[in-house]
Formats: sequence, structure tokens, C-alpha cells
Amino acid sequence: MKPAKQILPIIVFSQFCCTSLWFAGNAVMPELYLNFNLNEKALGHLTSAVQFGFILGTLIFAFLSLADRFSPSKLFFISAVFGSIFNLGVVLENNNLNTLLLLRFLTGFSLAGIYPVGMKLAADYYNKGLGKSLGYLVGALVLGTAFPHFLKTFTGMEDLPWRWVIIATSLFAFLGGLLILLFVPNGPFRKAKGKFNFNAVFRVFGNKKLRSVAFGYFGHMWELYTFWAFVPIILATHKLSFPTSDFDVPFWSFIIIGIGGLSCVAGGYISEVLGVKKTATTALLLSGICCIAFPFIFLQASAAVLISFLCFWGVVVIADSPLFSTLVASNAPPEIKGTALTIVNSIGFAITIVSLQLINYLHQIEPVYSLSLLAIGPALGLFGIIRKH
Repeated sequence: MKPAKQILPIIVFSQFCCTSLWFAGNAVMPELYLNFNLNEKALGHLTSAVQFGFILGTLIFAFLSLADRFSPSKLFFISAVFGSIFNLGVVLENNNLNTLLLLRFLTGFSLAGIYPVGMKLAADYYNKGLGKSLGYLVGALVLGTAFPHFLKTFTGMEDLPWRWVIIATSLFAFLGGLLILLFVPNGPFRKAKGKFNFNAVFRVFGNKKLRSVAFGYFGHMWELYTFWAFVPIILATHKLSFPTSDFDVPFWSFIIIGIGGLSCVAGGYISEVLGVKKTATTALLLSGICCIAFPFIFLQASAAVLISFLCFWGVVVIADSPLFSTLVASNAPPEIKGTALTIVNSIGFAITIVSLQLINYLHQIEPVYSLSLLAIGPALGLFGIIRKH
């Protein structure tokens, strides 16, 4: 068996390849509007469809304890194959809103066997230093999420045919799954479950410390995906509002989202000095402050000020994610660690749908101040994680 140091880069790269499926639709949203005659609300609906699929998938995976009962590597590969196929379906010419919603839903379902299962693979190889390892892993998720935006700027700025963005992300996802199947066997710290245990899901929240960190994670998720979904909208709206602004929206969307990948890695190293919980709560506090400050920054005519602010927000909004996952994995019984990571992810992503739909609706009425409501998540998350039990 290969040592963990050799395994981690493979898991990280594969996670990057496969999670590029997540926002592939968002990166080509203007083209989807034109080609399939979609309305402005399609952004929220298509993004939520992925989240719905992910939630249902993680619930099924958690209740059946699939990541604990079967080989995580094989589960990852199968999910990557199906995810790439469903994502590829978006390029079909006879699509409409309903078929696009179904395809994005099925892509999200497939991602349930990729993101939390990837964390399970890392947890099976790392007993100590898990926070740093998950920092790399979530960093790969962030870069994978931002990658479709980058594809639109690569070799010809925004002239790359939108269907090639979808095709490329599907090919990357298949490659990532294949690498896991071929080069990542079951880890030394894996404790397989022999049979299905319905009570495993409820055992996850029997520990008060685990409930506390899960609550912090839920507050973080209220903010994260809605922020990511609205980054291109924020940039495009500012560009229209201030005609003197001149910048490439897809490129800066990639930078603002992708920079969070570096903060995930940095957060893992910082947590070894300050502690995992303290580092996570600091990042959550800073991102909450960004939510409140956003309207005042947006109303400034300077594009440089806005982009700098959004880059900082992109750093702190995700830095706590691998740390909360580390706390969940550390407080869960070893034999249901995969189930714990999966069910907490599932609830967290369910929260993103409420946030996304609420902000998407309010954004039609008040496009600036509505985003400040994202501060609700960090506020409640901080309350949950620091309160005495």
C-alpha cells in the first residue's frame, strides 16, 4: 500500500476534477438563457437542483451507510462516471428548463458519492493531521467549483464555445474517478461496517460536541453557496451600474471563488498552531462581517475596491469548511465516520437551498442589501459553536 503522503495528492487532484461538475451550469448560465429560452430565476432553480440532488444522494448514502459498508474508492469512481454522463447531457440541443433541472439534479446526486466520500478516503488515511489534509481536499473542491469559470477565459477569453466547458468538466470528472479507482485502495484507518444499521444516522448527533460543531457548519453553509452563486451576478451588476468599470466577469469569478482553495490549505496549517475550533470560528466571524459590509462596498464606483473586497470574502467564506469537517470526523465514532460526514453535509446543503431561494427572490426586489441576510448564517453558527453545553 502506498504511504499516505503519496495518496493525498491523488485524492486532492481527483476531487478537483470531479467537483468541477458542481458549477459547470453556472459558468455557462448566460448561454443557457439564450439557447434554451430561460428566465432570470433559472440561476436559483438550476443551482438549487444540484443541491437537491446532492442532499437526496447524501441522505440515501448516509441511511444506507454506503461509505462505511463498501469500498469508498469504488463508490467514488461509480459516482464520477454517472456525474460526468449527467453533466454531459446539458449539451443536448432539445433541452428545456425541465430537462436541465433533471440533469443538474442527477449531477448533484452523483456528487454525493464524490465530495463526502473523498473526505472519508482522506480520514481513512490520516488519523493525525486530518485538518491539514481536509484543507487540501476542500481546497480542491473550491478550485473545482471555480474551474468552469476559468475555462470561459482560457484561450480566447469569453469566446470558448459553452458546450466545450461542459464537455471538459465531464472528461475531468471521469479522469478523477478513474485515478481514485486505480491508485487509492482502502485506507489503514478504515473500519468497515458489516451490515446496514439504521441507528447509525441518529448516533451521529448523540454527541454534544458533534452537535455543536455541526451547528457551526450549518451556519457556514447558509452563506457559502449563495455567495458563490451570486459572485458573477454581483460583478456583472456592478459593471452595468458603473459604466467606467471594465473587467472580465468570468475571470474574476474564477479568482474570487478559486482563491478560497488557498485559504483552505492555509487554514489547515494555521489550525495546527491556533487550534481547529478557534481558527474555524475566526473565519466564520470574518465572513459574517463581510456579509454586513457588502452593500457599502458595492455602492462604491471603484471596481478595484469591490474586487479586492470580494477576494477577501472569498478567502474567509470557505476557510472554515475543512475545519468543521475535521471537528465532525474527530468527534464521530470511527465505525460511522463516513456516515457522520455524509449526514452533516446533507443537512448543510439543505440549508443552502433555503438561503439560495430566499436571496434569489429578494434579489429581484432589492439587488444590493438582500445579500446582507447571508450574515444570519455566521451569526447562528457562532452562537451554536461557542455556547456552553
